[in-house]
Amino acid sequence: MNQEYLATVARGLEEVAAQELRQLGAENVTTDFTCVKFSGDQRLLYKVNLWARTIFRVLKPIEKVKCFNKRELYQNIQKIDWSNYLTPDDSLAVNCTGGNEQLNHTHFTALEVKNAIVDQQIAKYKQRSNIDTENPDILLNAHIYQNNCILSLDSSGNSLHRRGYRPAMGLAPLKESLAAALLDLAEWTPDLTFLDPLCGSGTLPIEAALKALNIAPGLYRESFGFQTWPDYDQNLWNELVTEAENSQKSELLAPIIGSDASSEVIKQANLNARNSGVRNHVKLLQKNLAEVEAPSDSGIIICNPPYGKRIGELEENIALYQLLGDIFKQRFKGWTAYILTGNKELAKKVGLRASKRIPVNNGALPCTLLKYEMY
Repeated sequence: MNQEYLATVARGLEEVAAQELRQLGAENVTTDFTCVKFSGDQRLLYKVNLWARTIFRVLKPIEKVKCFNKRELYQNIQKIDWSNYLTPDDSLAVNCTGGNEQLNHTHFTALEVKNAIVDQQIAKYKQRSNIDTENPDILLNAHIYQNNCILSLDSSGNSLHRRGYRPAMGLAPLKESLAAALLDLAEWTPDLTFLDPLCGSGTLPIEAALKALNIAPGLYRESFGFQTWPDYDQNLWNELVTEAENSQKSELLAPIIGSDASSEVIKQANLNARNSGVRNHVKLLQKNLAEVEAPSDSGIIICNPPYGKRIGELEENIALYQLLGDIFKQRFKGWTAYILTGNKELAKKVGLRASKRIPVNNGALPCTLLKYEMY
Protein backbone atom coordinates (compact mmCIF):
# COMPACT_ATOMS: atom_id res chain seq x y z
CA MET A 1 0.00 0.00 0.00
CA ASN A 2 1.33 3.43 -0.93
CA GLN A 3 2.11 6.00 1.74
CA GLU A 4 2.96 9.67 1.53
CA TYR A 5 6.52 10.63 2.46
CA LEU A 6 8.50 13.82 2.74
CA ALA A 7 12.20 14.17 1.87
CA THR A 8 14.08 17.08 3.42
CA VAL A 9 16.68 18.75 1.19
CA ALA A 10 19.00 21.72 1.13
CA ARG A 11 17.54 25.02 -0.02
CA GLY A 12 17.76 25.35 -3.80
CA LEU A 13 18.18 21.63 -4.45
CA GLU A 14 14.50 20.70 -4.35
CA GLU A 15 14.20 19.99 -8.08
CA VAL A 16 17.47 18.04 -8.18
CA ALA A 17 16.18 15.83 -5.36
CA ALA A 18 12.77 15.50 -7.02
CA GLN A 19 14.36 14.19 -10.19
CA GLU A 20 16.41 11.70 -8.21
CA LEU A 21 13.31 10.47 -6.39
CA ARG A 22 11.47 9.99 -9.69
CA GLN A 23 14.38 7.91 -10.98
CA LEU A 24 14.14 5.74 -7.87
CA GLY A 25 10.47 5.06 -8.58
CA ALA A 26 8.69 7.64 -6.41
CA GLU A 27 5.19 8.70 -7.45
CA ASN A 28 3.25 11.97 -7.06
CA VAL A 29 6.50 13.92 -6.65
CA THR A 30 6.04 17.60 -5.80
CA THR A 31 8.50 20.18 -4.49
CA ASP A 32 8.10 22.67 -1.67
CA PHE A 33 10.53 24.86 0.25
CA THR A 34 13.48 22.63 1.36
CA CYS A 35 11.42 19.46 0.89
CA VAL A 36 10.01 17.09 -1.69
CA LYS A 37 6.74 15.24 -1.17
CA PHE A 38 6.26 11.85 -2.79
CA SER A 39 4.44 8.55 -2.38
CA GLY A 40 5.39 4.90 -2.56
CA ASP A 41 5.34 1.61 -0.70
CA GLN A 42 7.61 0.24 2.00
CA ARG A 43 10.06 -1.05 -0.57
CA LEU A 44 10.47 2.47 -1.99
CA LEU A 45 10.99 3.91 1.50
CA TYR A 46 13.88 1.52 2.08
CA LYS A 47 15.23 2.03 -1.43
CA VAL A 48 15.30 5.83 -1.12
CA ASN A 49 17.21 5.62 2.16
CA LEU A 50 19.68 3.22 0.56
CA TRP A 51 20.20 5.02 -2.76
CA ALA A 52 19.40 8.74 -2.43
CA ARG A 53 22.47 10.94 -2.88
CA THR A 54 21.02 14.45 -2.59
CA ILE A 55 18.50 14.37 0.32
CA PHE A 56 18.89 14.61 4.10
CA ARG A 57 16.03 12.62 5.57
CA VAL A 58 12.86 10.74 4.64
CA LEU A 59 9.93 11.46 6.96
CA LYS A 60 6.73 9.39 7.21
CA PRO A 61 3.85 11.65 8.32
CA ILE A 62 1.56 9.81 10.77
CA GLU A 63 -0.74 12.44 12.34
CA LYS A 64 -1.78 16.08 12.01
CA VAL A 65 -3.12 17.86 15.10
CA LYS A 66 -4.25 21.36 16.02
CA CYS A 67 -1.81 23.33 18.15
CA PHE A 68 -2.89 26.90 18.76
CA ASN A 69 -0.94 26.86 22.01
CA LYS A 70 1.04 24.56 24.32
CA ARG A 71 -2.00 23.17 26.09
CA GLU A 72 -3.86 22.32 22.88
CA LEU A 73 -0.74 20.66 21.47
CA TYR A 74 -0.32 18.51 24.59
CA GLN A 75 -3.97 17.45 24.69
CA ASN A 76 -4.10 16.52 21.00
CA ILE A 77 -0.81 14.60 21.14
CA GLN A 78 -2.28 12.58 24.02
CA LYS A 79 -5.29 11.58 21.89
CA ILE A 80 -2.98 9.59 19.59
CA ASP A 81 -2.42 5.92 20.48
CA TRP A 82 1.37 5.94 20.65
CA SER A 83 1.54 2.18 21.23
CA ASN A 84 1.16 1.88 17.45
CA TYR A 85 4.61 3.45 17.05
CA LEU A 86 6.68 2.68 20.13
CA THR A 87 6.75 0.77 23.41
CA PRO A 88 8.19 1.91 26.75
CA ASP A 89 11.24 -0.22 25.92
CA ASP A 90 12.00 1.95 22.87
CA SER A 91 14.11 5.06 23.37
CA LEU A 92 12.69 8.29 21.96
CA ALA A 93 13.82 11.66 20.67
CA VAL A 94 11.68 14.50 19.35
CA ASN A 95 12.90 17.04 16.83
CA CYS A 96 10.79 20.15 16.25
CA THR A 97 10.81 22.53 13.30
CA GLY A 98 8.72 25.57 12.43
CA GLY A 99 6.52 27.44 14.89
CA ASN A 100 3.65 29.86 15.42
CA GLU A 101 2.95 32.85 17.67
CA GLN A 102 2.37 30.72 20.79
CA LEU A 103 4.83 27.93 20.00
CA ASN A 104 7.92 29.84 18.93
CA HIS A 105 10.73 27.92 20.65
CA THR A 106 11.48 24.60 18.99
CA HIS A 107 13.24 23.10 22.03
CA PHE A 108 10.33 23.72 24.40
CA THR A 109 7.80 22.60 21.78
CA ALA A 110 9.71 19.34 21.39
CA LEU A 111 9.66 18.90 25.19
CA GLU A 112 5.88 19.37 25.21
CA VAL A 113 5.44 16.70 22.51
CA LYS A 114 7.75 14.34 24.42
CA ASN A 115 5.89 14.97 27.71
CA ALA A 116 2.53 14.16 26.14
CA ILE A 117 3.84 10.84 24.79
CA VAL A 118 5.63 9.64 27.92
CA ASP A 119 2.78 10.77 30.19
CA GLN A 120 0.46 8.55 28.13
CA GLN A 121 2.90 5.64 28.51
CA ILE A 122 3.10 6.10 32.30
CA ALA A 123 -0.69 6.16 32.59
CA LYS A 124 -1.00 3.02 30.45
CA TYR A 125 2.06 0.94 31.37
CA LYS A 126 3.44 2.56 34.55
CA GLN A 127 6.72 2.95 32.64
CA ARG A 128 7.98 5.19 29.87
CA SER A 129 10.49 5.47 27.06
CA ASN A 130 13.94 6.78 27.85
CA ILE A 131 15.07 9.86 25.96
CA ASP A 132 18.12 9.33 23.75
CA THR A 133 19.01 12.34 21.63
CA GLU A 134 22.06 10.63 20.08
CA ASN A 135 20.74 7.29 18.83
CA PRO A 136 17.02 6.84 19.61
CA ASP A 137 14.97 3.84 18.56
CA ILE A 138 12.20 6.19 17.46
CA LEU A 139 12.97 9.68 16.14
CA LEU A 140 9.84 11.81 15.86
CA ASN A 141 9.65 15.04 13.88
CA ALA A 142 7.07 17.66 14.89
CA HIS A 143 6.62 20.43 12.34
CA ILE A 144 4.56 23.44 13.41
CA TYR A 145 2.95 25.49 10.65
CA GLN A 146 0.33 28.09 11.60
CA ASN A 147 -1.97 26.24 14.05
CA ASN A 148 -1.20 22.72 12.89
CA CYS A 149 1.45 20.23 13.97
CA ILE A 150 2.45 17.49 11.52
CA LEU A 151 3.98 14.51 13.31
CA SER A 152 6.29 12.28 11.30
CA LEU A 153 8.50 9.29 11.97
CA ASP A 154 12.07 9.87 10.76
CA SER A 155 12.97 6.80 8.69
CA SER A 156 16.59 7.84 8.19
CA GLY A 157 17.92 8.41 11.70
CA ASN A 158 21.15 10.31 11.13
CA SER A 159 21.08 12.60 8.10
CA LEU A 160 21.67 10.69 4.87
CA HIS A 161 24.39 13.14 3.84
CA ARG A 162 26.59 11.48 6.49
CA ARG A 163 27.60 8.53 4.35
CA GLY A 164 29.94 7.10 6.96
CA TYR A 165 33.08 6.97 4.82
CA ARG A 166 34.45 10.38 5.81
CA PRO A 167 36.13 10.59 9.23
CA ALA A 168 38.80 12.84 7.70
CA MET A 169 37.68 16.29 6.58
CA GLY A 170 39.50 19.29 5.17
CA LEU A 171 39.14 22.86 6.34
CA ALA A 172 35.81 23.61 4.63
CA PRO A 173 34.28 20.33 3.49
CA LEU A 174 31.24 20.09 1.25
CA LYS A 175 28.39 17.98 2.50
CA GLU A 176 28.31 14.73 0.53
CA SER A 177 24.73 15.46 -0.55
CA LEU A 178 25.73 18.86 -1.95
CA ALA A 179 28.67 17.33 -3.81
CA ALA A 180 26.33 14.78 -5.39
CA ALA A 181 23.89 17.55 -6.31
CA LEU A 182 26.67 19.60 -7.94
CA LEU A 183 27.47 16.62 -10.18
CA ASP A 184 23.82 16.55 -11.26
CA LEU A 185 23.63 20.31 -11.77
CA ALA A 186 26.79 20.14 -13.91
CA GLU A 187 25.16 17.35 -15.93
CA TRP A 188 28.23 15.19 -15.39
CA THR A 189 27.91 11.60 -16.58
CA PRO A 190 30.34 8.73 -15.91
CA ASP A 191 31.59 8.70 -19.52
CA LEU A 192 33.13 12.19 -19.02
CA THR A 193 36.50 12.79 -17.39
CA PHE A 194 36.02 14.50 -14.01
CA LEU A 195 38.54 16.83 -12.35
CA ASP A 196 38.51 18.79 -9.10
CA PRO A 197 41.80 20.76 -8.90
CA LEU A 198 40.99 21.98 -5.35
CA CYS A 199 39.65 18.70 -4.00
CA GLY A 200 40.38 19.11 -0.28
CA SER A 201 39.35 15.93 1.54
CA GLY A 202 38.07 14.48 -1.71
CA THR A 203 34.29 14.70 -1.41
CA LEU A 204 33.58 15.64 -5.05
CA PRO A 205 35.78 12.97 -6.73
CA ILE A 206 34.60 10.32 -4.23
CA GLU A 207 30.92 11.12 -4.85
CA ALA A 208 31.63 11.04 -8.61
CA ALA A 209 33.21 7.60 -8.23
CA LEU A 210 30.29 6.29 -6.17
CA LYS A 211 27.91 7.44 -8.87
CA ALA A 212 30.04 6.11 -11.73
CA LEU A 213 30.43 2.70 -10.07
CA ASN A 214 26.72 2.61 -9.12
CA ILE A 215 27.51 2.22 -5.42
CA ALA A 216 24.54 2.92 -3.14
CA PRO A 217 25.68 5.50 -0.53
CA GLY A 218 23.51 3.88 2.15
CA LEU A 219 25.69 0.77 2.12
CA TYR A 220 28.23 2.62 4.31
CA ARG A 221 25.77 3.31 7.11
CA GLU A 222 25.39 1.05 10.14
CA SER A 223 21.68 1.68 10.65
CA PHE A 224 18.56 3.58 9.61
CA GLY A 225 15.63 4.85 11.64
CA PHE A 226 13.10 2.50 10.03
CA GLN A 227 15.00 -0.55 11.29
CA THR A 228 13.55 -0.06 14.78
CA TRP A 229 9.95 0.47 13.64
CA PRO A 230 7.38 -2.18 14.55
CA ASP A 231 6.74 -3.00 10.86
CA TYR A 232 10.44 -3.35 9.90
CA ASP A 233 10.84 -6.04 7.22
CA GLN A 234 14.32 -7.52 7.57
CA ASN A 235 13.92 -9.80 4.55
CA LEU A 236 12.91 -6.91 2.29
CA TRP A 237 15.87 -4.86 3.47
CA ASN A 238 18.30 -7.76 2.93
CA GLU A 239 16.91 -8.20 -0.58
CA LEU A 240 17.48 -4.53 -1.44
CA VAL A 241 21.01 -4.56 -0.01
CA THR A 242 21.87 -7.67 -2.02
CA GLU A 243 20.48 -6.08 -5.19
CA ALA A 244 22.56 -2.96 -4.55
CA GLU A 245 25.74 -4.94 -3.97
CA ASN A 246 25.19 -6.99 -7.12
CA SER A 247 24.58 -3.90 -9.26
CA GLN A 248 27.95 -2.29 -8.55
CA LYS A 249 30.33 -1.80 -11.46
CA SER A 250 33.99 -2.77 -11.34
CA GLU A 251 35.53 -0.21 -13.72
CA LEU A 252 35.19 3.49 -14.50
CA LEU A 253 34.30 4.60 -18.01
CA ALA A 254 36.48 7.74 -17.71
CA PRO A 255 39.10 9.04 -15.24
CA ILE A 256 38.08 10.73 -11.99
CA ILE A 257 40.82 12.96 -10.60
CA GLY A 258 41.26 15.23 -7.61
CA SER A 259 44.28 17.30 -6.70
CA ASP A 260 45.25 19.70 -3.95
CA ALA A 261 48.35 21.67 -3.03
CA SER A 262 48.40 20.27 0.53
CA SER A 263 50.00 16.85 0.98
CA GLU A 264 48.27 16.51 4.37
CA VAL A 265 44.85 17.13 2.83
CA ILE A 266 45.54 14.59 0.07
CA LYS A 267 46.34 12.04 2.80
CA GLN A 268 42.87 12.73 4.23
CA ALA A 269 41.32 12.39 0.78
CA ASN A 270 43.05 9.04 0.23
CA LEU A 271 41.82 7.79 3.61
CA ASN A 272 38.25 8.78 2.72
CA ALA A 273 38.56 7.13 -0.70
CA ARG A 274 39.85 3.95 0.94
CA ASN A 275 36.96 3.95 3.44
CA SER A 276 34.48 4.33 0.58
CA GLY A 277 36.03 1.49 -1.41
CA VAL A 278 37.02 3.65 -4.40
CA ARG A 279 40.70 4.21 -3.59
CA ASN A 280 41.81 2.12 -6.57
CA HIS A 281 39.49 3.97 -8.95
CA VAL A 282 40.12 7.66 -8.29
CA LYS A 283 43.41 9.52 -8.72
CA LEU A 284 44.12 11.85 -5.81
CA LEU A 285 47.29 13.86 -6.37
CA GLN A 286 49.29 16.41 -4.41
CA LYS A 287 49.69 19.16 -6.99
CA ASN A 288 49.76 22.94 -6.92
CA LEU A 289 47.01 24.59 -8.94
CA ALA A 290 49.60 26.22 -11.22
CA GLU A 291 50.82 22.73 -12.22
CA VAL A 292 47.42 21.31 -13.18
CA GLU A 293 47.07 20.17 -16.80
CA ALA A 294 44.10 18.78 -18.73
CA PRO A 295 44.19 14.95 -18.48
CA SER A 296 42.11 14.53 -21.65
CA ASP A 297 40.65 16.51 -24.56
CA SER A 298 37.34 17.14 -22.83
CA GLY A 299 35.62 16.69 -19.51
CA ILE A 300 34.02 18.43 -16.53
CA ILE A 301 35.77 20.47 -13.84
CA ILE A 302 33.97 21.25 -10.60
CA CYS A 303 35.73 23.05 -7.77
CA ASN A 304 34.85 24.79 -4.54
CA PRO A 305 37.52 27.44 -3.87
CA PRO A 306 37.62 29.46 -0.62
CA TYR A 307 34.98 32.21 -0.41
CA GLY A 308 36.61 34.82 1.78
CA LYS A 309 38.67 35.83 4.82
CA ARG A 310 37.47 32.93 6.96
CA ILE A 311 39.77 30.48 5.20
CA GLY A 312 42.54 32.62 3.72
CA GLU A 313 43.66 36.16 3.27
CA LEU A 314 41.74 38.20 0.69
CA GLU A 315 44.80 38.80 -1.47
CA GLU A 316 45.54 35.07 -1.65
CA ASN A 317 41.95 34.34 -2.68
CA ILE A 318 42.03 37.02 -5.39
CA ALA A 319 45.19 35.45 -6.81
CA LEU A 320 43.62 31.98 -6.60
CA TYR A 321 40.51 32.99 -8.57
CA GLN A 322 42.61 34.77 -11.16
CA LEU A 323 44.79 31.69 -11.55
CA LEU A 324 41.71 29.46 -11.95
CA GLY A 325 40.50 31.64 -14.82
CA ASP A 326 43.92 31.69 -16.49
CA ILE A 327 44.35 27.90 -16.25
CA PHE A 328 40.84 27.19 -17.54
CA LYS A 329 41.39 29.49 -20.52
CA GLN A 330 44.91 28.35 -21.39
CA ARG A 331 44.86 24.60 -20.68
CA PHE A 332 41.27 23.34 -20.79
CA LYS A 333 39.91 24.07 -24.27
CA GLY A 334 37.06 21.65 -24.97
CA TRP A 335 36.16 21.35 -21.28
CA THR A 336 33.27 22.71 -19.20
CA ALA A 337 34.23 24.17 -15.83
CA TYR A 338 32.13 24.97 -12.77
CA ILE A 339 33.08 27.06 -9.75
CA LEU A 340 30.95 27.10 -6.60
CA THR A 341 31.45 30.40 -4.77
CA GLY A 342 29.77 32.46 -2.11
CA ASN A 343 31.70 35.63 -2.94
CA LYS A 344 30.56 37.65 -5.96
CA GLU A 345 33.59 39.94 -5.84
CA LEU A 346 36.00 37.03 -5.94
CA ALA A 347 33.99 35.42 -8.75
CA LYS A 348 34.68 38.48 -10.92
CA LYS A 349 38.42 37.80 -10.59
CA VAL A 350 38.06 34.62 -12.68
CA GLY A 351 38.00 36.92 -15.70
CA LEU A 352 35.76 34.68 -17.79
CA ARG A 353 32.15 35.12 -18.84
CA ALA A 354 29.89 32.59 -17.13
CA SER A 355 27.43 30.92 -19.51
CA LYS A 356 25.16 29.98 -16.61
CA ARG A 357 24.65 30.98 -12.97
CA ILE A 358 22.86 28.50 -10.71
CA PRO A 359 21.83 29.59 -7.17
CA VAL A 360 22.95 26.98 -4.61
CA ASN A 361 23.15 27.10 -0.83
CA ASN A 362 26.25 25.69 0.88
CA GLY A 363 24.84 25.22 4.36
CA ALA A 364 23.35 28.56 5.34
CA LEU A 365 25.51 30.47 2.87
CA PRO A 366 23.92 31.55 -0.44
CA CYS A 367 26.28 30.60 -3.26
CA THR A 368 26.35 30.48 -7.04
CA LEU A 369 27.50 27.63 -9.26
CA LEU A 370 29.16 29.37 -12.21
CA LYS A 371 29.46 27.54 -15.53
CA TYR A 372 32.26 28.29 -18.00
CA GLU A 373 32.47 26.71 -21.43
CA MET A 374 36.02 26.56 -22.76
CA TYR A 375 36.13 26.82 -26.56
